[in-house]
Amino acid sequence: MKKRTPTKDLFRFTSMLERSSNKLWGSHFRVPNHIAKRFTDGYSHRVVCTLNDSVTYQCALRAQRDDVFVIPVNKKLRDTLGLAFGMEVDVSLRKDESEYGLPLPEELHELLQQDPVGKRMFHALTRGKQRTLLYIVGSAKSSEKRITRAIAVVGHLKSNGGKINYKQLNALLKNPRR
Repeated sequence: MKKRTPTKDLFRFTSMLERSSNKLWGSHFRVPNHIAKRFTDGYSHRVVCTLNDSVTYQCALRAQRDDVFVIPVNKKLRDTLGLAFGMEVDVSLRKDESEYGLPLPEELHELLQQDPVGKRMFHALTRGKQRTLLYIVGSAKSSEKRITRAIAVVGHLKSNGGKINYKQLNALLKNPRR
């Protein structure tokens, strides 16, 4: 790994894309310990990562074992950047200061503004569960689909007393008319 000059609150380095045994993301790159420690001392390990000065995304530093931290890279991102295992990647990291660690889809934001009970239940969830729901709603390509998913998610929370049953939610998302 080559060191690159950090700027204030932005840390740059070069790493190599490695195959991961984790089935969720498939690959990762290592973060130098002296940089990882800047992001892992507090409660949140969330960072904003930019790869090869072209793609920026929000993610978390993951501890693999003692003093080895990685950042996941999924197949879609690898394909977008044309990366293969063993290739070097230029990385820029900064602390993620956003409220949720993922973008809040406009459609869900509007629904939560109109539904105080749904908003209270959403904010009572752990940050990780909030991010899961944000991803579910935000990953839809069309606004119409994001609206449908937002309604399903908030309705699910309300009908389950603020708890998430992922099997039920998945069935509801597949068939929202149920």
